[in-house]
Amino acid sequence: MSGDAWRGYQSPGFFDEMIDELGRPRPATAALAGRIGALGADELAERRAAADLAIKSMGITFTVYSDAGMIDRAWPFDILPRVIPASEWQPVARGLAQRVAALNAFIADIYAEQRIIADGVFPAEVLAQSVNFRPECVGMRPPGDIWAHICGSDLVRDGEGRFYVLEDNLRVPSGVSYMVENRLVSKRVFPELFEAHVIGPVDDYPSELLDALAALSPRPDITPNVAVLTPGVYNSAFFEHVWLAGQMGAELVQGTDLFVDDDDCVYARTIYGPQRIDVIYRRVDDLFLDPDVFRADSMLGTPGLMRAWRAGNVALANAPGAGVADDKVVYAFVPEFIRYYLGEEPTLDNVPTWLCMKDDEREHVLANLDSLVVKPANESGGYGMLIGPRSSGEEREHFAELIRANPRNYIAQPTLALSTAPTLVDTGFAPRHVDLRPFIVSRPEAPAYVTMGGLTRVALREGSLVVNSSQGGGSKDTWIIDDTQPNGSA
Repeated sequence: MSGDAWRGYQSPGFFDEMIDELGRPRPATAALAGRIGALGADELAERRAAADLAIKSMGITFTVYSDAGMIDRAWPFDILPRVIPASEWQPVARGLAQRVAALNAFIADIYAEQRIIADGVFPAEVLAQSVNFRPECVGMRPPGDIWAHICGSDLVRDGEGRFYVLEDNLRVPSGVSYMVENRLVSKRVFPELFEAHVIGPVDDYPSELLDALAALSPRPDITPNVAVLTPGVYNSAFFEHVWLAGQMGAELVQGTDLFVDDDDCVYARTIYGPQRIDVIYRRVDDLFLDPDVFRADSMLGTPGLMRAWRAGNVALANAPGAGVADDKVVYAFVPEFIRYYLGEEPTLDNVPTWLCMKDDEREHVLANLDSLVVKPANESGGYGMLIGPRSSGEEREHFAELIRANPRNYIAQPTLALSTAPTLVDTGFAPRHVDLRPFIVSRPEAPAYVTMGGLTRVALREGSLVVNSSQGGGSKDTWIIDDTQPNGSA
């Protein structure tokens, strides 16, 4: 490390991704810390300005819903990368693949024999009260019994640096476009660092996703027509929908662009006439997919889409109904899924979780609201939860009433000492809390593909644990560095 750039940098009580408790760079980050530390404040400010300009010129945005309407904002990005040694990442990647295999086995079972319930491993009442279980999907058999083709699992590290799975996102997981775009921005800002380090690639994701989608085609003898189904320009993830379609060479469509004909096949309306669609990567929630089956008032889906899917004439990814496993109560049982379906011990641990539906665990939660994080079963984006240590008495009483009224809908977890990573602020380097969302792509008769790292989200506000961009969070490029080389350098 050069000079005094890191002197005084501390993250007491937390595992820091770059600097250890003695103020020294960790072995895999030593070369990076030295090069960044040698740049000086003015040079770092120029690099940050270059990143901001690149983000604007590349049009990388996200949408925030507010009382005043919808606001498009430039993607918030911190130029200091988050580094994970490859030797640490490899067992995590294996654990993610294991986890998604068990989740897919669970979903397939739930829509078929429900053996896991009959054997007493999973409570019937949890399924009975699931808001994401779709009776319309019972009896369906997607190719390879894969329901969740794309999963984004959120990981955190505790005070000892150990990885835990915080939640699994199986309905319409988002953020992968920002993972890849973060890398492009980093290469513009720090080209010299990419010459000096062996960093795992992330730009292969679109081709891996396209291969997985193509493998689902009901017409395997021809090149399939793949479409990305978007709710439209007013969706907060519309940038990603456009990006994915462009990167894969797929059609970007809305529900009104499609129709299901009398042959139960899906067609896109084009200037050349109807074009059959074989695979749809849908970014529309279940209930809006098909007004003939789900919400009759939906303007986002296509009438007859479920009929075509059930007939085997179109593949949908993720499959309708996969969200039954995208439930924070179901999450608590995933280690048991791994043991039950795979006959293996989990490689990655869950965060310890209390289920408020259980009398004794609910009483523990109610007695300790000031120290726990309480989450509703099916909210996302950091909304609807209570962070006990930062809550008021009035907020805790409100949550106590919510829990008593609907205990099935709430879980609680300890307030973790989330790891930190150095982040560039106006006064220099400062620790900020981070999480990580890797993406796992599953396909029939092939190993799962796990991204090399994922989307690192960072809580830009000092002391905050909320990493969501809609609530003041930002992101970092994630580097999986080959630590078999000295200092991870080439």
